[in-house]
Amino acid sequence: MPVPEVSGLYTRSEQEIPMATSTLTSKGQVTIPKEIRERLGLKEGDRLAIELDEQGRVVLCPEPRDPLGRLPGLLRHLAPARPATIQEMDEAIGREVVRRFQGEPDS
Repeated sequence: MPVPEVSGLYTRSEQEIPMATSTLTSKGQVTIPKEIRERLGLKEGDRLAIELDEQGRVVLCPEPRDPLGRLPGLLRHLAPARPATIQEMDEAIGREVVRRFQGEPDS
């Protein structure tokens, strides 16, 4: 596939940014230049979607950030060693229903 010619500028919204270059490492990694990371608001650990456009150019797009961030993993240390089975959950629900209908005080 022939390499497409580029104008030396790329755009995002109304802004033109001079073309930056990066080198591919032996591990297949590239560094996104600082000015590009800053303009896109990229931070360490951000995920990027990578695709090829119709002209064979690589397009990198920041994936939307999870609004909860790392919140789901913050309480992981409080979880039991193994999750409850469906049968155990059903039994616990049954016990709570009986307790509430017999008028026992909350525990």
